[in-house]
Amino acid sequence: MFSLNVPLPPAIDRLASDLHPKLSGFDRVRDRHTLVCKRFGVDDVRSAERAGDAERGRDGDTGRNGERGASREAPPRQRALDRLRDRLRRPLAPADPFEVTVTGVGVFDAPRSGSRPVVYLAVESDGLDRLHRRLCTAFGAVEGIEDDDYVPHVTLARGGNPEQGAVADLVDAEFDPVRWRVHALDVWDPEYREVAATVDL
Repeated sequence: MFSLNVPLPPAIDRLASDLHPKLSGFDRVRDRHTLVCKRFGVDDVRSAERAGDAERGRDGDTGRNGERGASREAPPRQRALDRLRDRLRRPLAPADPFEVTVTGVGVFDAPRSGSRPVVYLAVESDGLDRLHRRLCTAFGAVEGIEDDDYVPHVTLARGGNPEQGAVADLVDAEFDPVRWRVHALDVWDPEYREVAATVDL
């Protein structure tokens, strides 16, 4: 339902635009770019909501209008988001701002799901790797793409029938590394395709 994403600087969109002419022949070329730190499935959101319900029961939460359980009047999506943000506080509490660097272009020849190949901007960040592992400990890992299988990346395009040599040409593309410092993370809602909340580090 939600994912925790690293905000990207404008330089990433400029780099993707520079590489765009090399992406002909792919089925899907991304026009919106993301760097996922951690995905949250339906069970994660439900467990976060159950934890919030238990916490309200202990504290005797009376809600905004002074009536017990009044916060239940919020739409289910908003309740789930509120609970997820509450549950994120503990694993994110020790996290400091960290450096991220885009170093080149990589390819997934056999992605876990969806069409192939997938070309992406390769990301290096010890801080992001540590934070991802901490979140996997707190929430569990999505099998095959998280924990030890986690490859931080920004997808450029996937699928289709790119011309012979197109993928190699992308992987060989040279550009100056893009570096930035991450001070906050975005909770992304794919259903609405928008940032639902921002969490400072």
